Amino acid sequence: MSEFINVSRIFGENVFNDTVMQERLPKKVYKELKKTIEEGKELDLATADVIAHEMKEWAIEKGATHYTHWFQPLTGVTAEKHDSFISAPKDDGKVLMSFSGKELIKGEPDASSFPSGGLRATFEARGYTAWDCTSPAFVRQDAAGATLCIPTAFCSYTGEALDQKTPLLRSMEAINIQSLRLLRLFGNTTSRRVTPSVGPEQEYFLVDKEKYLQRKDLIYTGRTLFGAMPPKGQELDDHYFGTIRQRIAAFMKEVNEELWRLGVTAKTQHNEVAPAQHELAPIYAEANVAVDHNQIVMKTLKMVACRHGLQCLLHEKPFAGVNGSGKHNNWSVTTDDGINLLEPGVTPHENIQFLLVLACILKAVDTHADLLRESAADVGNDHRLGANEAPPAIISIFLGEQLEDVVEQLISTGIATHSLKGGKLDTGVKTLPDVARDATDRNRTSPFAFTGNKFEFRMVGSKDSIASPNTVLNTIVADAFGEACDLLEKAEDFEVAVHDLIKKYLTDHQRIIFNGNGYSEEWVKEAERRGLPNIKSMVDAIPALTTEKAVALFEKYGVFSRKELESRAEIQYEAYAKAINIEARTMIDIAGKQIIPAVIRYTRFLADTVNAVTAAGAEAGVQTELLQETSALLSDTKEALSKLADVERKAGEVEEGAALAHYFHDTVIPAMEKLRGPVDLLEMIVDKDMWPMPSYGDLMFEV
Repeated sequence: MSEFINVSRIFGENVFNDTVMQERLPKKVYKELKKTIEEGKELDLATADVIAHEMKEWAIEKGATHYTHWFQPLTGVTAEKHDSFISAPKDDGKVLMSFSGKELIKGEPDASSFPSGGLRATFEARGYTAWDCTSPAFVRQDAAGATLCIPTAFCSYTGEALDQKTPLLRSMEAINIQSLRLLRLFGNTTSRRVTPSVGPEQEYFLVDKEKYLQRKDLIYTGRTLFGAMPPKGQELDDHYFGTIRQRIAAFMKEVNEELWRLGVTAKTQHNEVAPAQHELAPIYAEANVAVDHNQIVMKTLKMVACRHGLQCLLHEKPFAGVNGSGKHNNWSVTTDDGINLLEPGVTPHENIQFLLVLACILKAVDTHADLLRESAADVGNDHRLGANEAPPAIISIFLGEQLEDVVEQLISTGIATHSLKGGKLDTGVKTLPDVARDATDRNRTSPFAFTGNKFEFRMVGSKDSIASPNTVLNTIVADAFGEACDLLEKAEDFEVAVHDLIKKYLTDHQRIIFNGNGYSEEWVKEAERRGLPNIKSMVDAIPALTTEKAVALFEKYGVFSRKELESRAEIQYEAYAKAINIEARTMIDIAGKQIIPAVIRYTRFLADTVNAVTAAGAEAGVQTELLQETSALLSDTKEALSKLADVERKAGEVEEGAALAHYFHDTVIPAMEKLRGPVDLLEMIVDKDMWPMPSYGDLMFEV
């Protein structure tokens, strides 16, 4: 019988949250910190010293010996440098445990060693981490002991953002300001702050650790570069929401406990569509906190998996032939007094504020579809988007029958007189209770779907930070709100002006609305007819960052400077080229050192068998046929390997940046696919005992 866990008792026990701060901080200091959190008021050093002391004392009680500024550089993972609390020894040889306000507020990691896209030269090492007091500090307990983790932003010596958090915080301020302007137009004088709320669903695969360690491709790249499909994949849909295996259930139980202690509201867990695939979803949090929590979730999944003899795969496409993993980003906008701007109410056609918000979001997504697509661009996501398992690469918005009907009324007549109702669900079984049916269905093929009181951006990759898509979402919606307010604040008759503006936005941007099957070829043709962009790869998405339209948008709201955008584009190109280069070199290594030698051993075995059978005077037709087929595929493999090695070597002659990224996309990837073809066929022929690595079946079904 498993140990009973009192969730309410352990939840947030390792977080320096509001309850802890109220208990431990003097009232005056607590109030000053709350002003900083809620109003952006600068924190003086004396107040910071008191907070740092109490934070240190609390952390030491939790067993912490070190602290770290925990930040999110442009590497795709978090970073940290640990310092102990000990000070210089006194005359008696004893040390004090100290932590100052200055140490809390500012740190100094090496800025030159993180991706900067040319913002920092190698010899320009100084960079700063700055305490983000809007996201609570926490104590992480792992093999290193207990460490006080302080969420921070990371900027260069000259002030440019070198991380994911800084632009996100800037974008949150932009949408706060513009949303308050919009609310004031409708007579709301009580809401003081508007914050984007996010709930990211995290998909992942679990495989046996020992089998994982026998696959160089999984170790080096996070995905399988070779692999034939097993006889059974996900065809029966029996894994989806199926009974969770005991080994996985034990893993999930420990993940939940770890997350709850860190204040992460892990809510939902289930098996996903593909074998060995699972999902974890939290309750909503403010965007900044949600981003930090998702990083904690990914770290925790990997850490706990190791304890259970498992390996957690966060790559978007670890296995070809079955569904990959995404991270659905559920986004809404709420006030400090509990108003959700995306709540349509019982009669959406009468909710003018909601209709204006909706029209502005349609305008924002249509105008900046390329930026939104780029925010989900990732090397691994190229294998997933548009593959009939995830949203297509074409950005569109699903509104559902109810809102689509209201929109059509407004476009055609300028007036909406009714809203479709959900009614009751008729199951045909008298013993079942009446079930209220929603006024609209859902659409899992839509990349940006309205789901009741939020939008679900389904494009984000499973291993990516959700900071980038939310930074873009916040900024483009803030811009649409701002432009609407510029017009409405000058209007002589607000009622007439707001109705006219809603109709104009809906009419001008109705092309972005699509409620049908996003996986169909017909939609690809229809989207092209509508003029919607179809950006199929990461390398094609990156230029959206540096268009004049994007630069003007981000500079207008202080989210990015031109220099920061150009640096990010350079980092993206470099990351793409490096990732594909690692994959190509891994394929070369595996094919040359493992697969070809294994196949040669098998052909030798077949040849010996043919000779032995023939010498005995029997027919060796089957063995001869297998030998010929295997030898032919072996020849194809060697030829494809030589070709891949050649094109990978020539990459060194290509200019870095966009040209090199395109070279890997256009030349190296096709050569990789050419090598994989015969190898996967050989796996279906060669004796399993001779094949040098675990198969897809071993990895996905033997967990």
